[in-house]
Amino acid sequence: MNFAPLRLKKNEDRRLRAGHCWIYSNEIDTAITPLKSLQPGQPVEVFSDRGKLLGTGYVNPHSLISVRLVSRDHRHPLSGSLIVHRLKVALSLRERLYAKPFYRLLFGESDGLPGLVIDRFDDYLVIQITTAGMERLKDEILAAVVKVLRPAGVLFRNDSPARELEGLDCYVEDALGGWPEMLTLEEHGVRFNLPGEAGQKTGWFFDQAANRGRMIPYIKDKRVLDVCSYVGAWGVQAAVKGASEVICVDASSAALDTVDLNARENGVTEQVAGLHGDAFEALKELRQAHERFDVVLVDPPAFIKRKKDTKEGVLAYRRLNQLALQVLNRDGILVSSSCSHHMGAEALLHEIQQAARHTDRSLQLLERGFQAPDHPVHPAIPETAYLKAFYLRVLPSF
Repeated sequence: MNFAPLRLKKNEDRRLRAGHCWIYSNEIDTAITPLKSLQPGQPVEVFSDRGKLLGTGYVNPHSLISVRLVSRDHRHPLSGSLIVHRLKVALSLRERLYAKPFYRLLFGESDGLPGLVIDRFDDYLVIQITTAGMERLKDEILAAVVKVLRPAGVLFRNDSPARELEGLDCYVEDALGGWPEMLTLEEHGVRFNLPGEAGQKTGWFFDQAANRGRMIPYIKDKRVLDVCSYVGAWGVQAAVKGASEVICVDASSAALDTVDLNARENGVTEQVAGLHGDAFEALKELRQAHERFDVVLVDPPAFIKRKKDTKEGVLAYRRLNQLALQVLNRDGILVSSSCSHHMGAEALLHEIQQAARHTDRSLQLLERGFQAPDHPVHPAIPETAYLKAFYLRVLPSF
């Protein structure tokens, strides 16, 4: 692999020396490195302004994040063999943590391969590539997973909006042939089915697995509302673990069909019902119908995907939680989550508190949840810490 040299401006290696792996376009010495002459995804050697080799990675001159550093060891530069090694290191952690092969196998920067995500459903792997550099290494990535895991099927789910920022086309590709119509997995002893190709993102939200387990003590014999339910990861588990009744709300009728399938799979069809509609409108309708729940689970998609979305996104989180509070019984439990990196934990808690004051309720924070350990956080890369969940007791105002 041929690496083009890339030099940084003076003192612009500080973030890299602290452990981060991103380089922005304004940190590159373009007088020495003609950035625009480099190709998207081209492998590069990164040097400090003093000429010290900092490592190898790949470049995209058309992206704000122009370079992602992959290896700091000159003996082991970015290559197919490095991907194999990083994949084995990632696998060793998951095999230590999980008794069964259902997890996020590789989590981008946190596992040393920025721009690459792999989810494992036993013998089937869903791969998502979000950067031009990893797209160039697509064949090497496929060869690595085949060598390490020998999967029965591999699906490239390369349809993320993040690819557009990298100038990449979006597509879904069955890499080995024979991809199943439905995938199956098990979480906390509960079996789930999900669409093989048509599911959201990579198909399952493994990042919430630990939080869904933390939910279990709160739902025994309770009436539960699961808002933004998708295929019932929260709601069906709540029914299996003892909830007396669960209503799953989702804007996708196909997702609710899968909720029904998963309820049948686990023998809880009598406890689980679906409600089709927009989360905000559905909550308003439930309030107007004087419906009340003992536990409300709120797990919406990211309302703040970019910083410019912050103002509207913050208001959306407050509105959604306020509506959730309005359908809770006295002494109810609200479990509220956010996967928006730009919505910090304390900011989310503040908005829920504001919503509670507006509805004349008091809150007790019982527990905090984070992303599961198959989504490890890189301490030097705050962008890898994005998921937060709060378990709140909701009482009359005092």
